[in-house]
Amino acid sequence: MMNDPLFILMAVVMLAVVVILLVGIGGFAKGGEFNRKHANKVMRWRIAAQFVAVLLILLFVWVRRGG
Repeated sequence: MMNDPLFILMAVVMLAVVVILLVGIGGFAKGGEFNRKHANKVMRWRIAAQFVAVLLILLFVWVRRGG
């Protein structure tokens, strides 16, 4: 699986979702100016990244099943 470019892309996007989620949680926990200024933008980035990740997972499963 590690030689499959679609698997690698899927893993990178899922890692990006985790990083964005941690930035959002960190900003929320810290509060202050960063949270007021960027909270909604970070949430939108996370939702978009999750959408792409789910699409890539579905594509990966479809390709692996011989679709």
